[in-house]
Amino acid sequence: MFLSCQNAALAYDGNIVVSELNFSAEAGDYICVVGENGSGKSTLLQGLLGLKTPCAGKIICSADWRESSSGYLPQQTAAQKDFPASVSEVVLSGRIGRLGWRPFYSAADRKAAQTNLRLLGLERLRGRCFRELSGGQQRRTLLARALCAAQKLLILDEPLAGLDPSAAQNVYTLLKKLNKAGLTIIMASHDLPGALRQASHILHLQNKQKFFGPVESYKKWREKKHV
Repeated sequence: MFLSCQNAALAYDGNIVVSELNFSAEAGDYICVVGENGSGKSTLLQGLLGLKTPCAGKIICSADWRESSSGYLPQQTAAQKDFPASVSEVVLSGRIGRLGWRPFYSAADRKAAQTNLRLLGLERLRGRCFRELSGGQQRRTLLARALCAAQKLLILDEPLAGLDPSAAQNVYTLLKKLNKAGLTIIMASHDLPGALRQASHILHLQNKQKFFGPVESYKKWREKKHV
């Protein structure tokens, strides 16, 4: 077991946002979290990362997860959009969690950054100031940064926001390749057709856990529930 939610609930300012969370993830899973705006998707991701503490129940992470770095792509904020650094510097900053006692980035860190710049089609933009990029270019830059941080787990909150269809398909293709190589992915998304094509499991939230299971079982659940 990579992680487990056991009757967990998460709240903001004392108000419960999402509850009755009972699911587990294994290493190598690709879980898409779906639901309407305000259903608790982002709050759940923050709970899985330890950025929010459950107000009820438990979120249990394996030692294997705790000892590795997770890559996280949050929803974009105004502060992120105005970040005064080059694309290359933003992507490389994803390796900060691996520096340990080292005061400087290693050759391996820089190689990883260049690899992820290439994977996201950002090589020609590497010297550009991040805040001068389009919304889609910024989103791809932050995804490259998250990939630099990820060792075994990648948590993504609406990673396709602001991307044109071609760029979105390229990201989907990359994520599928990374998952097949062993990276565990948990992704919140409004793109249900894409989630059904990509994921191994679906978690459907409506301020409570309404469904969790394999994609084929979710399709049958939707038909039965007429969702």
